[in-house]
Amino acid sequence: MLNQVVLVGRLVKDIDILNTKEGKAFSNIVLAIPRSFKNSEGEYETDFVRCTLWDKLATNAKEFCGKGQILGIKGKLQTNKVDDKYYIEVIAEKVSYLSSKKQ
Repeated sequence: MLNQVVLVGRLVKDIDILNTKEGKAFSNIVLAIPRSFKNSEGEYETDFVRCTLWDKLATNAKEFCGKGQILGIKGKLQTNKVDDKYYIEVIAEKVSYLSSKKQ
């Protein structure tokens, strides 16, 4: 079986670092990814994909990128259940910074 995802998109907001009860750092980010085709109204729609970064991926991303920056993410899909509702997110395994953070 294969579970691998590669995404390139813009970071929707600045990154916040959270910690688990055990003290493990993580961040939930959202990438805005425009579709490569127009809809019936002639407009490009955008998908918003939730991604989770753990440990150094999260802390490095907070240091090196901010809202609007372009990121490449390689990871895997994971399904989670919250309050009897399922949602899919990407668990990042590698993050590439495709634009630099403005000073």
